[in-house]
Amino acid sequence: MRDITQETFEAVLFDNDGTLTDSRGPVERSWRSWAVDHGVDFARFGNFHGVTSRGIVERVAPHLDADAATADIDRRELEDLDGIVALPGAVDALAAVGARAAIVTSAGRELAVLRIDAAGLSAPAVLVTADDISRGKPDPEPYLVGARRLEADPARCLVVEDAVAGLESGRAAGAATLAVLTTSSREEVADHADLTVGSLADVRLEVTDAGVRVHLRQA
Repeated sequence: MRDITQETFEAVLFDNDGTLTDSRGPVERSWRSWAVDHGVDFARFGNFHGVTSRGIVERVAPHLDADAATADIDRRELEDLDGIVALPGAVDALAAVGARAAIVTSAGRELAVLRIDAAGLSAPAVLVTADDISRGKPDPEPYLVGARRLEADPARCLVVEDAVAGLESGRAAGAATLAVLTTSSREEVADHADLTVGSLADVRLEVTDAGVRVHLRQA
């Protein structure tokens, strides 16, 4: 494990759902209604948090037409933004990192922008979505794309995630990983994170002349 409080990073790559925004209500409502209408047992889903909607469809319902089934869940999620809020520390974290930040999400661009706006967040200039990649998390491609767009070395980036799939993606890209315990347990993320905190409110991000530093807030 890397001691990320002793490192200086070129950039910070944030996941969105579960890391910056709390969208659990709309996500669960959309997938439950989708599962009922398509005759899929919701118990089959398990913890696919952080995976693209198409990736989930292909895993839980390989018998369905993936294009049509994915379009259906995407439509449902676009229509339900009720209750989306910024998670603790998200506003301050994005503001602190500024131009060195990117959001790397498994959602499509339209949905990502709607959720970021609904949560009252100011999106950084670099936003990587499912529309920009060919292989979703846990593949490293999303975070490699995010680092490249910021002209940063992936090995000198910090990935902030709440889901195992995203942490695996960040680590496979060569980045350091910070886990927030908003949707996963400490046990689930323990082997995938260099540092684990309750939320972004538990850390302070500071931009220096050399790059971004991570400081733990005192309890």
